[in-house]
Amino acid sequence: MTVRRVNIVILVLIAIAFLIIVHRNLLSLSDFLKSESTDALPGVLHPFDPDFSIDSPRKSEVARTGEEIPVVITAPEERLGAVVAAMNSVYRNSKANIVFNIVTMNNTEDHLKTWLSKTHLSEVKYKIIQFEPSIVNGKISKDPQKVDTVKLLTFARFYMPMFVPDAEKAIYLDDDVIVQGDIQELFDTNLKAGHAAAFSDDCDSASSKGIIRGAGNQNNYIGFLDFKKEAIKKLAMRANTCSFNPGVFVANLTEWKHQNITSQLERWMERNLEEDLYSRALADSVTTPPLLIVFYKRHSSIDPMWHVRHLGFSGAGNRYSPQYVKAAKLLHWNGHYKPWGRTSSFSDIWDKWYIPDPTGRFHPIRKHTEDK
Repeated sequence: MTVRRVNIVILVLIAIAFLIIVHRNLLSLSDFLKSESTDALPGVLHPFDPDFSIDSPRKSEVARTGEEIPVVITAPEERLGAVVAAMNSVYRNSKANIVFNIVTMNNTEDHLKTWLSKTHLSEVKYKIIQFEPSIVNGKISKDPQKVDTVKLLTFARFYMPMFVPDAEKAIYLDDDVIVQGDIQELFDTNLKAGHAAAFSDDCDSASSKGIIRGAGNQNNYIGFLDFKKEAIKKLAMRANTCSFNPGVFVANLTEWKHQNITSQLERWMERNLEEDLYSRALADSVTTPPLLIVFYKRHSSIDPMWHVRHLGFSGAGNRYSPQYVKAAKLLHWNGHYKPWGRTSSFSDIWDKWYIPDPTGRFHPIRKHTEDK
């Protein structure tokens, strides 16, 4: 082989090697651009992104797939702003496939639909369910038609399987909550075999500091039930057993139906009418006593940080540090002082999640007064 032919062969090999290198670099660049466009869809912000702001509505929505998380929440007309704030906090702090089951009465449905449709919550999956007052006929002391909707809707939690009949598991939330964690974590709470619900016990966290002064010992059973009554004595429950707050709980609805929990609750409501079984020191927590009886020693526990409560009592700002409140996964303003009312501890957190009513019918009292 002549020197000339050798040189030609070498040049051809060099050219082939060059083309291979260029081809590989082009493929790498293509893969890089694909991954960049997949990881950061234009116009989409997530709650965990550094540029996330709850004040800026999303321009587009990432499809939420996977197992549905049913969340049941009640919506009385006079507290509709609370429901919207709670829903907003749940939805924006999670990427889970959440479905809100909103239980309401009267003409609230149209107002709520308008509110949601004119905000970024229009993308939320929800069902509106009408609560029928007659369902508690003969189970409460007053004519259901004469009881205000706020108190009447508190009994909705007794009828969870009726509102989400196809679900095996669901979350119940009171309307006066703000969720700061991913609701998927709460939904994944492990319930022990044979347990139909998981609650947060009143003695298990800093929330136990929020005992109601002058209204009985309301972090245990004797604060809710009259242990002098024969029907309560026969249950052989310990009076000092730690109670729980049913404003937030996770329900195993398969087990709930298997044990006929709703029927058990109704039976104790009826017996209370006949025998006056609830504690005299009890305020308005008329839904708690039957739940305490039915779930005595038969419920699982949720993480205490998923139910930091008593924020609606006076002095809550002294009981909890700002750092603790910030770390909480869920905040509950149970008590007299609501964050949409005239005064409340940590109301600035609630304000961040509140979406003004586009119809102008609902105004937080505190802010409405300040704006005048």
